[in-house]
Amino acid sequence: MYNFDKVINRRQTNCLKYDGEKAFDSQMIPMWVADMDFETLPEVKIALEKRAQHGIFGYASPNDPYYQSVINWMKKRHHFQIEKNWIITTPGIVTSLKLAVRAYTKENDKVMVMKPVYYPFDDAIAINKRVVVECPLVFTNNHYYCDFELFEKTIVENQIKLFILCNPHNPVGKVWTREELYQIGTICKKHHVIVVSDEIHMDFVYEGYQHVPFYNVDESFKEFCIICTAPSKTFNLASLHTSNIIIANEELRNLFVNEKHAAGVTSPNIFGLDACEAAYTYGAEWVDELINYLKGNIDYMKQFLETRLPDLKMIEPEGLYLIWVDMRALGMNKNELEDFMLNKAHLWLDEGYVFGTGGEGFERFNIACPRSLLKKALEQLETAINERGE
Repeated sequence: MYNFDKVINRRQTNCLKYDGEKAFDSQMIPMWVADMDFETLPEVKIALEKRAQHGIFGYASPNDPYYQSVINWMKKRHHFQIEKNWIITTPGIVTSLKLAVRAYTKENDKVMVMKPVYYPFDDAIAINKRVVVECPLVFTNNHYYCDFELFEKTIVENQIKLFILCNPHNPVGKVWTREELYQIGTICKKHHVIVVSDEIHMDFVYEGYQHVPFYNVDESFKEFCIICTAPSKTFNLASLHTSNIIIANEELRNLFVNEKHAAGVTSPNIFGLDACEAAYTYGAEWVDELINYLKGNIDYMKQFLETRLPDLKMIEPEGLYLIWVDMRALGMNKNELEDFMLNKAHLWLDEGYVFGTGGEGFERFNIACPRSLLKKALEQLETAINERGE
């Protein structure tokens, strides 16, 4: 029903992905930022056109249908029961991470992350004069795991106040199991650590896996956790700056709201509200078809690497549309690899080293694009590697 093979020219459209600083030649294929090359569903476009035709763009406020669309989406897609007063709108999850760090910690407090991980986590901590503490994931047999003994030891030894969880985990594509989340939550509860669970990629989970919202693991987890959600990844709405932060505990919610006001974050984006409501109301079938298309892209890339570039090892994703590839067999250091990708393969990727410990030698590919573009990108990579070996 929906055409995800359609190629849309995004150059010269004020597009960060295609018009950014590294898009310096006509061959360059940008596959870095988590921004899909698919147009969103028709009902979102209709909602935005209706708003534009109204012609008044004053201060906005979420209404009951907006809140109900969020509640219904979480319930139907994730068996996640939330209440209206738990939902706090913000301009985005990165903004919300910074607000949470400021709301729940003081300067010089220590905040833990599990690396390699989405690099704005570090910035949200460090820019607010808190200390980043790493608990590296364990990489074995082409999979990532949490060392729970190390996880608890790191919390105790560093007197961790806040832990930022990435669920599903960006960039490695891991979907945490209920059992793993229970161990994480139990340890954090034991040591009075507040958890900020970034669940923005919750809708991208493949067959055989299931996203488990952190609140669904154990009722008591609501008392020390906030959950960050947004329609931006799912429906490609990032520039509309609308996210929904879910906070069940009243004390944590009040602290967050107070920090939001202190930072001057007030009215939401009126177009973002309309787009979110339309997406969550009408987008289920669109997302189902999208997931199937993305799985086809993943399968295509996996077969391509296995048959034509066997030295490169794809970490098969359980979730996300971001593919984590082990490039260490090429024998390049991080600077050589980045230069090779940009100037030889003409691919603009997110370099593994930016995700911190355990990331060097890896590359993150955004495969949320028409298959013809993915094919071209992989062929460019193959040509560059073959020319290097001559």
